[in-house]
Amino acid sequence: METIEDRQKEVIEEFSLFEDWMQRYEHMIELGKSLPLISKKHKTEDNIIKGCQSKVWIHAALEKDQLVFTADSDAIITKGIIAILIRVFSNQHPKAILNSNTNFIDQIGLKEHLSPTRANGLVSMIKQIKMYAVAYQTQLN
Repeated sequence: METIEDRQKEVIEEFSLFEDWMQRYEHMIELGKSLPLISKKHKTEDNIIKGCQSKVWIHAALEKDQLVFTADSDAIITKGIIAILIRVFSNQHPKAILNSNTNFIDQIGLKEHLSPTRANGLVSMIKQIKMYAVAYQTQLN
């Protein structure tokens, strides 16, 4: 099984192929388009991430001791950001998510190329993913 660290390395390598941030933004938009969409029944107020300028919904379900995330956003860049996070953290054990770091975001330069409100939204997305991991890890114990 691919670890979170493996997936983070893939994202870093992928982003290093692009020469400038316009190409990286285009790549993020493409990643957002390929995001497995959240079911309409999960597009609720409870699943909206607080702290994002745009609307971002994220849902987690436990399947065979692994968290599976689905998400959506009404903004294309934000949808690309959540797609990257889901790619890294979905189908992983809650404990692995809790023990992981998010240094890969700094390594690809994402945070420094986002507006302050989008950067805050990114932090809120990561926080929500970790909160789901805490909740499901508690259930597993």
